[in-house]
Amino acid sequence: MQRSLRRIKHRIKRLVTSYVSPLGWAVTGLAIASLIAFTILSWHELLTMAIVFACMMVAAIMLSLGNTSFTATIDVSSRRVTVSDTVKVDVCVDNPGRTPTTSARGDLPIGDSHERFSIPMLAAGQSRQTTVEFTAVSRAVLPVGPLSIRKGDPFGLVRHEKKLVDQINVFIHPKTVMLNTLNAGIPRDLEGQPSGEIVDDDLDFYGLREYEPGDDVRNVHWLSSAKTGALMIRQYEATRRTDTALTISVNPDDYVSSDEFELAVSVHASIGVQCLLQNRPVTSHAGTEHIMPRNSTEFLDGCSAISPDISDNPNLAQTTLAHAPDSSFYYITVGRLKNIDEIKHMALALPRSATCVVLQTAIGQPRAIKRYADFTLATVGNLDDLPMIMGVLE
Repeated sequence: MQRSLRRIKHRIKRLVTSYVSPLGWAVTGLAIASLIAFTILSWHELLTMAIVFACMMVAAIMLSLGNTSFTATIDVSSRRVTVSDTVKVDVCVDNPGRTPTTSARGDLPIGDSHERFSIPMLAAGQSRQTTVEFTAVSRAVLPVGPLSIRKGDPFGLVRHEKKLVDQINVFIHPKTVMLNTLNAGIPRDLEGQPSGEIVDDDLDFYGLREYEPGDDVRNVHWLSSAKTGALMIRQYEATRRTDTALTISVNPDDYVSSDEFELAVSVHASIGVQCLLQNRPVTSHAGTEHIMPRNSTEFLDGCSAISPDISDNPNLAQTTLAHAPDSSFYYITVGRLKNIDEIKHMALALPRSATCVVLQTAIGQPRAIKRYADFTLATVGNLDDLPMIMGVLE
């Protein structure tokens, strides 16, 4: 019984709060206060105020009544676009009932902005379609929706809001450029780069040892076992896989401007897309986000969500190695304010058998390549410089 009463009370509270706005509650409070003051002071002006406020609330309630049993759908021209592309959002509002609906207003959030449009009275089975267009100005994961309808009075005293469609996300991918085939490190990896770690199953044969319970009998070297009279197990030296680790600094203090940060994201994305097109395993690191994308679309979706983070670990190699310690190739993208001593310190932490390329974005600066003992530093002043830089490095 108590549970039923609480449920009814909750429904009544939700119904009232969805209809009466804060301004409406204020007007209602003034009407009650004026009436109470009139009974005490007998001022007819207070009675007049109470009547006016009460009439406003009654009129607001009458104007907000009506059938709002709409259904709606949202359809976007593309869920994945690139910066500067135009996106169309088709909003279709239907009246599935048997009675006409009242007029209302639709509210469609697009990112931080709101697109508001009127919904006329719809007869039974009638629908109304509205198209909203916007240009993808900057890289982002842009929420579209949820679509809601609003019905209320012109004074804003009483309102009724109803969510019709849930939010959908539009991925605005960064600009990228096509790169030639990335061949650096491939011959070494196909041959199998020894790591010094002895394992029981790999490509590079190392030696033999006696059988231990639990060993895979497929690794038994039968000829040696026959000679020694005991089962002998093959051992191998672990090899490094053809993995590529992509890391980008998301600390805004490493960049001169937001445009330079966006250039870094585009460089990061271009290299990752090319690696995935070549079917090379990739791990991507951006701040606290670490992903292993299966394809270029999934990777670009992750790039759309990259955002500046002042708390990003300045030692990018440390966070990278925590998730990709066995990569054969490391690409690290930083801004021009990243100190060369910090870059050298990062490179020293990476495996010596791996190859490291640090790409430093500096808008307006000429492209350049400088080779150090443990890494190669490339300066990227424009995204169009990247294909030539990568071609020289390969």
